[in-house]
Amino acid sequence: MKVALVHDWLVTHRGGERVLDALCEVLPDADIYTLIHRPGSQSPAIESRRIFTSFLQHIPGIHERYRHFLPLMPRAIESLRLRGDYDVVLSSSHCVAKGLRAPAGLPHLSYVHAPMRYMWDLFDDYFGPGRAGLPVRAAAHAVRPWLRRWDRASAARVDRFVVNSHHVAGKLRRFWNREATVVHPPVDLERFTRLPLEGSGQGGYFLWLGAFAPYKRLDIALEAFRELGAPLWVVGTGQEAARLTSGAPPANIRFLGNVPDDALPALYRDARALIFTPEEDFGITPLEAQACGRPVIAFGQGGALETVNARTGLFFGEQSPSALAEAVRRFETWEGGFRPEDARAQAGRFSRGAFQQAMLSEVESLLRVARKSTPDARAV
Repeated sequence: MKVALVHDWLVTHRGGERVLDALCEVLPDADIYTLIHRPGSQSPAIESRRIFTSFLQHIPGIHERYRHFLPLMPRAIESLRLRGDYDVVLSSSHCVAKGLRAPAGLPHLSYVHAPMRYMWDLFDDYFGPGRAGLPVRAAAHAVRPWLRRWDRASAARVDRFVVNSHHVAGKLRRFWNREATVVHPPVDLERFTRLPLEGSGQGGYFLWLGAFAPYKRLDIALEAFRELGAPLWVVGTGQEAARLTSGAPPANIRFLGNVPDDALPALYRDARALIFTPEEDFGITPLEAQACGRPVIAFGQGGALETVNARTGLFFGEQSPSALAEAVRRFETWEGGFRPEDARAQAGRFSRGAFQQAMLSEVESLLRVARKSTPDARAV
């Protein structure tokens, strides 16, 4: 079957792009449509495709400043025109990708990582006091009602939704009044299970890993470990890097910056535990840590409740330094009963192959329905 893949933007290679990579692997003839593309930023499976971009691609400096153009993104995604004879549209959306205007009669399946979180439930995390300058906050408040209306209206164009977690399925009901099937996203478990479980956790440090985005709440971890004095290694960078790394860090906190992918398994394996502070819609890093045989200390909301269990981690009840610090203290006792093999078994439930098979089944199911409703539809 000929598939048009739609993705928000191709600038960095993170969780959403790993989902797109897995889809490309099982849809070898698919073309990709996206707002902007930084050549060379993606995996070979993505870069080798025909990639079509919107008018935003031609704005000077867009790859560094694309977030500033959020108000133009609905118009940009709607301006994209499909350049082929496709059987189905499959969008991978956390912002506007699901809003592409497919030709009449062409079925559209959308895999949603999250509704536009910075315009819905996490607005204050991005644009609350202290999170952005006054002009940016004023602009965000001004466009928020319109963007939410567009987000809800464009959801009506999609024939079927699939989401990455039950947590996100609940958001679709609340924000868009739509139901969705849950297919957990793929985790590249193979490279995290190559190292043996024996001797894991011997580095003595706790690990925080992710983008320095407001909702990730790295600030909680930094404050908690300043109080605890325990070693914390931080991997990543992002839009809040200047604020979070200003001044000399305490001796017990190390900022490692971006780390090559091939170095991550050893970092996970040698950590005592992963510290997971955001309310994620799913969250892949807890599964990567567990695949390496390490436990997780996670904020007890969102996708972490679907990926971490009582044998593989601990939860803290509020996003505050004191709650996290208390959980780390509890971990000192709980750690004695932890078994690395339990963590690896839990991660094994979220394999790349399971995701790919489930998504192919969803696409084929939608096509069967489309053929029944249009008797002269093309054979696939």
